[in-house]
Amino acid sequence: MTPATKKKIAIGLGIVVALLALGLTVFLLKRQQLLDYAIRQATAKVERKYPVTLALGPARFTDLNTVQIAGMSLVPKAAPTDTLLQARLLTVSLSVRSLFAGRPVFSNLEISDARFTARKTRSGQDNYSFLYRKKGAQPEVPRDTTQGVNYGLLANQLLEASFDNIPGEADFQNFLVTYDSPRHRARVVMPRLSIEDGDIQGQLTAVIDSVENRVGVQGHIEPGDYALQAEVFGLERRPVTLPYVQRRYGARVQFDTLRFSLTEKEMDDDQLTVRGTASAANFIVNHPKLSDRDVRFPRGGIDFVATLGQAYAALEKGTKVTLNRMEFYPTLSVRKLPLNQRVVGKMINGVRNRREMLAGLQVQADIESAETAANTFFAALPEGMFNTLEGMQGSGTLQYRMHLDLDMNQVDSLEFSSSLTPNNFRITRMGREDLNQLNQDFRYTAYNDKGDSIKTFKVGATNPDFVPYGEVSDYLKAAIMTAEDPRFLSHKGFMEKAFVKSAIQNIKEKRFARGGSTISMQLVKNVFLTRQKTVTRKIEEALIVWLIENTRLVSKERMFEVYLNIIEWGPKIYGVKEAAEFYYAKEPSELNLSESLYMASIIPRPRRYQMSFNQYGEMRSAARYFHRLIADLMLQKGLISEGARNTLSYSLSFPGRAHGSIFRAVRDTVRATQPSDSTQFEPLNLIDLLGGNAAPDEGVNTTVPAPAEGTPVPKP
Repeated sequence: MTPATKKKIAIGLGIVVALLALGLTVFLLKRQQLLDYAIRQATAKVERKYPVTLALGPARFTDLNTVQIAGMSLVPKAAPTDTLLQARLLTVSLSVRSLFAGRPVFSNLEISDARFTARKTRSGQDNYSFLYRKKGAQPEVPRDTTQGVNYGLLANQLLEASFDNIPGEADFQNFLVTYDSPRHRARVVMPRLSIEDGDIQGQLTAVIDSVENRVGVQGHIEPGDYALQAEVFGLERRPVTLPYVQRRYGARVQFDTLRFSLTEKEMDDDQLTVRGTASAANFIVNHPKLSDRDVRFPRGGIDFVATLGQAYAALEKGTKVTLNRMEFYPTLSVRKLPLNQRVVGKMINGVRNRREMLAGLQVQADIESAETAANTFFAALPEGMFNTLEGMQGSGTLQYRMHLDLDMNQVDSLEFSSSLTPNNFRITRMGREDLNQLNQDFRYTAYNDKGDSIKTFKVGATNPDFVPYGEVSDYLKAAIMTAEDPRFLSHKGFMEKAFVKSAIQNIKEKRFARGGSTISMQLVKNVFLTRQKTVTRKIEEALIVWLIENTRLVSKERMFEVYLNIIEWGPKIYGVKEAAEFYYAKEPSELNLSESLYMASIIPRPRRYQMSFNQYGEMRSAARYFHRLIADLMLQKGLISEGARNTLSYSLSFPGRAHGSIFRAVRDTVRATQPSDSTQFEPLNLIDLLGGNAAPDEGVNTTVPAPAEGTPVPKP
């Protein structure tokens, strides 16, 4: 390189350095003015986007591109005295290039000692809802229209508002969030929450409706793609409890760790589709109507494809639910018909007002599991839900299917089926309870509805009061099977059509007006389960019945034999021998048709055995109706002769101990006019076997009023 070239290079570098120095000098002299301009621009941008007044304190550079702002406040224009957000100190990075270009870009937001104060009044006014109402964009979602809420539009607005307001880089220190309304109070303290290159990390203490949680948060967010991966976990090995569920529904719901991801969001024709995953470790639910103890799911998760639209929500095909290693593939849709299309009527669906929660509701669900190894199936059962079966093992495979179609406009069209299909399945080890005990002598304890033990006795030949199947009157066995479970000898524990009919009636009456329990289910409930009337107990009962019936652990005759010897027939009267003696001072083998029909009639409500009679011991009309109904069905099935049916008597004597509580008065025969029975008789649990064109065996244990005296009984 020649000296002349070196000289030219040195001059060029000197000019560049001089220009940079000049530019830096001008910037340093003018940067405060430029900063003030950038602050005004940022303030105007926020106030154009939201109906608020943003006030920022004095701003200054602390280095070349770092700016400190001494305080800020954000006040809704609708409530000028109600500050929503305020902070003591803000630190941001300001792009010098964008500043010179007149379009200032701020990043790396740090907020110290901030307070976000949200309020809602009793009249429904608040100071925060403008945050998710896009100005000049989509309209606010109407909450009460004839077409119903568009949940897709609402969810999309909330998602976009949330993602659009999350900075790419941020550091919140000592951040306090409070919320007050007539129904809820919340206080969240975040010592620190940081977002760096999309990575989220922080801790917080939340007190919501008096429920306190100390929670750690970590994850990753891509605001521009509406993508999120987050993990929420309890600190100090304490679980996280959901406060709203506890206050609203009285249920305790908690978990150790919750993971959630949103991978895709698509809005099309006011319908939102989202895809993602959610999973929880040590998920626990406790509610008195669900179970009398914690129901625990050690590991569970869902890969979901969800759709939200006009009064509509669905889990679409492609959704997978995992419990431990067992996989389910559900599809579910819930829709509310427009207000003017909702059918109401006490006898139609029990709905009286078109705005009731169930009015116009349509639910469709299909669930199918993968073919699952038996041990994987048993390991997937939630803890606390199947106590009797804990530890059970088996070989072969099992596959579950469920179908539901409910239209509240046409409740009578209800469709429901549930099946567990075995393939080379057998039990190799019993669980906590040995189901084989039904084949042996065992000790049985009877409980009342409060869970108090009433009586303990041996069931089997070692008990002198035990009555074998063959020593029970054929009339009584036939009457009970006809009234309680017409297909007991042929079904495998369940009568699906009876269950559906029961569900229809219970929906219409909004109460458990009709039972659907077979004798198999009643037996399992009495021998293996508590008296608690909970959802989990009913599910456990169904699974135990399935295992006993489908693996042929116990013969039908033995099941019925045990059933007769343990059920309650009156206050503290257990077993057929004690019952026959209590009422008739007879052996069970000596009972005639009328006596057997009466004993069958009181099984659903044994402690109200006197209700079949007035104070003079005369059978009431509803009880006579029951006797005629069951006797006609027994005749039709060939269980009794026509002669026995024709000689059916409604006049019963009770030489046993029950006499005094049934015959409570002596009729006055001196008076010319005999007092009539004006007592309103509450109907027994009758069998609705004669309605419509249904097959007689479809019904079980329904409550229906007896027809007027003298009304002929329709032939089945």
